[in-house]
Amino acid sequence: MKKKRHEKILELIQKYSIDTQEELLRLLRKEGYDVTQATVSRDIKELRLLKMLSPDGKYRYVPAKDDSKSNSGKFFSLFADSAVSVASAQNIVCVKCQPGMANAVCAAMDALYRDDVVGTLAGDDTIFILTHNDKEAELLAEELNDIIR
Repeated sequence: MKKKRHEKILELIQKYSIDTQEELLRLLRKEGYDVTQATVSRDIKELRLLKMLSPDGKYRYVPAKDDSKSNSGKFFSLFADSAVSVASAQNIVCVKCQPGMANAVCAAMDALYRDDVVGTLAGDDTIFILTHNDKEAELLAEELNDIIR
């Protein structure tokens, strides 16, 4: 049922200019789905929908591209400008940043809602990214190193 609902949400946001969760909720109910505001909110997060400015000057939901590097262009430019080095140790990725930039990089990383990231912690110039296991940490560190190179 969830998969069909997600497919319907993607169909609706391409068909209509939907700019609020309430509007999406109304359209889903009109299509016969028994959903709540919390369900719609969770679905938006799970589908990683973004709000983009449309030509008419309103923000509307759009699907994120499949490539995780495309989910947030702002994150990647911020990360490339702010990160100095990236290394992994067991299931933790350590990112050294320009002084004072760790909180911004950490917040951007959290906004990506990556499945491999358990959580993040920011200091003044260092962030720690906790992953589920060592392999995920190594892969994430490699991906992040590719951004700053």
